[in-house]
Amino acid sequence: ALCCFMNAQACLSRTITPGSMLSSGVRPPVFSTAVRSLCVGACGREDAAMERPLQRRTGGVRDFQEIPHTGSNGWINLLRFWKDGRFSLLHKHMESTFRRLGPIYREYLGSQSSVNIMLPMDIGEVFRSEGLHPRRMTLQPWATHRETRRHSKGIFLKNGTEWRADRLLLNREVMVTSAVRRFLPLLDDVAQDFCRSLRHRVETEGVGETGQRSMTLDPSPDLFRFALEASCHVLYGERIGLFSSSPSEEAERFIWAIERMLATTLPLLYLPPRLLLALRAPLWTQHATAWDHIFSHAEARIQRGYQRLQTAVGGASDGRFLGVLGQLMEAGRLSSELIKANITELMAGGVDTTAVPLQFALFEMARNPGVQERVRAQVLSSWQQASGSPQKALQGAPLLKGTIKETLRLYPVGITVQRYPVRDIVLQNYHVPAGTLVQVCLYPLGRSPEVFERPERFEPSRWSLDAASGGGFRSLAFGFGSRQCVGRRIAENEMQLLLMHILRNFKLTVSSTEELNTKYTLILQPESPPRITFTTRSL
Repeated sequence: ALCCFMNAQACLSRTITPGSMLSSGVRPPVFSTAVRSLCVGACGREDAAMERPLQRRTGGVRDFQEIPHTGSNGWINLLRFWKDGRFSLLHKHMESTFRRLGPIYREYLGSQSSVNIMLPMDIGEVFRSEGLHPRRMTLQPWATHRETRRHSKGIFLKNGTEWRADRLLLNREVMVTSAVRRFLPLLDDVAQDFCRSLRHRVETEGVGETGQRSMTLDPSPDLFRFALEASCHVLYGERIGLFSSSPSEEAERFIWAIERMLATTLPLLYLPPRLLLALRAPLWTQHATAWDHIFSHAEARIQRGYQRLQTAVGGASDGRFLGVLGQLMEAGRLSSELIKANITELMAGGVDTTAVPLQFALFEMARNPGVQERVRAQVLSSWQQASGSPQKALQGAPLLKGTIKETLRLYPVGITVQRYPVRDIVLQNYHVPAGTLVQVCLYPLGRSPEVFERPERFEPSRWSLDAASGGGFRSLAFGFGSRQCVGRRIAENEMQLLLMHILRNFKLTVSSTEELNTKYTLILQPESPPRITFTTRSL
């Protein structure tokens, strides 16, 4: 799921003089009408601009330098970001910039430059130009850590034919339907154990009558432990016992390392990591130390996985599912170093990026009781008919999937999806050269009235209507195309299963229905975790 922020050259330094930037071309707030009239007026029909040869840009298609921008000096912009504390509100900055400049703008920050877009019609054009080996912005601090520690890189940090070969092998174990059927029961076991543990806690420590005990708490620490337990079970094929009254120090240290790694990545993105490494800067040291702990945790689990496989009858699993790690080892198509690299990346990306959206989902369900009751009714009906099958239960409750999509529409984990087009394209009637970093900005997209009717409402049922209407490129929290998040199926099912069992066990309420303030630390999360009241229900 971390793949939502988720590989190409991060530093697209350009020599551009301020005088070459034109401040004209600012579009009015009503994007679709303005774009449509511009294209019709210049080209005679709406799609003519797309078909006009790009080398003849003297007509309707405007030059790249005419795209509105926030300032041409990336280092001055970066200093302003630091001074104003805008990094933690980058999602809000993007939203306000689109309101001010229109549906496309250029941004220069330090050594990076990008073209930022938010409308589905433009996202579709970027998708069609991503090529056979799509590239995203490289998280250079991560890449530098792998290089300096001499670790192999997983697919998150790879590009080209090497990326594609490894990605196709991983897809077989985590993306295809047969793989989902293998790991779904493991996720369901963890989700049910979590709810049993939480129910016992509410019944013993809560208040109220028997059968309707209530307890108000911040569920975020429990959700982090759930996400780590679920990830370990699916990836390594083993449980680590995080729902006991005294979770292991190892698990707590791993969660701390993930949070420290994410928190230090964002400021390092805009500075040369190797310079900081040479200077032994504290920020780099913290980042590298966090990654070292993550790799150490993964290494111990992987070694145990190899031992389990070797002690199995005949050296094979005898049909038993030994986790994604076991599947990859049995297949023998990836080297042990590449298995380690990819499993570690999946593990690092499978905790915060599912635990935090679950916080938002529980909060939205709690402050929208009508929605909660509609989803619960569907869940109870489906669960009764599924005879214990998690796959059938999820198939019969599509509002669960709609709840996850609606949560990620309002609170995308990663706030951008990036691509480098392999050919020149036209976006909002502007020429964009091949190789330009184009960022799809998910937070403004999800809250735009140009894209969603009444976007401020939390309404999971909008996605069943969306499927019927064929609206595309609107739900992009996991990316798109062949480079979408490789852990997508694990994350989607993990979150849906937990919500399903929570709704079976509890009624959710909150004392305040005010909007949550959010901050960005490489993932979008609440400034303060919401406190939620869990009231037990009869099963």
